[in-house]
Amino acid sequence: MKDFVSIDVHTLLPQQEPFVMIGSLKHFEMGLTITETLIAEGNIFVENGEFTSAGLIENIAQTCAARIGYINKYILKKAIQLGFIGAIKGLKIHRLPKVGEIITTSIETIEEIFGMTLVKSVVKIGDEVLAVSEMKIALSEVESQN
Repeated sequence: MKDFVSIDVHTLLPQQEPFVMIGSLKHFEMGLTITETLIAEGNIFVENGEFTSAGLIENIAQTCAARIGYINKYILKKAIQLGFIGAIKGLKIHRLPKVGEIITTSIETIEEIFGMTLVKSVVKIGDEVLAVSEMKIALSEVESQN
């Protein structure tokens, strides 16, 4: 089993601080990627002690970016690509995480075609489901300058 603890997520993402919304890569397979994130008081998406819905959406998108970054860096041995949210479908937020809580975000890859990736996402704290959605990520041919 791969040791993901030693991987700095900053090396997988085109985003940099203060816009990094994932804490660590916990699991990678082509069909399943999992990240973990501590909701910190100073996070730009924290309002009134809670991580906002925009923060959750960005957390899901960056879990997708970490997957693509891992593939590019460790499998294909190439630079990190820029990606964009193409569509969000079926977003259901059951509750927003609070400062100090650790969220686990899982993305299951459903399909990849013509530079588009479709995933199902689940954001949890322990066994409690906070949010679910489907998201399409479009990849650019542009490489990150990070």
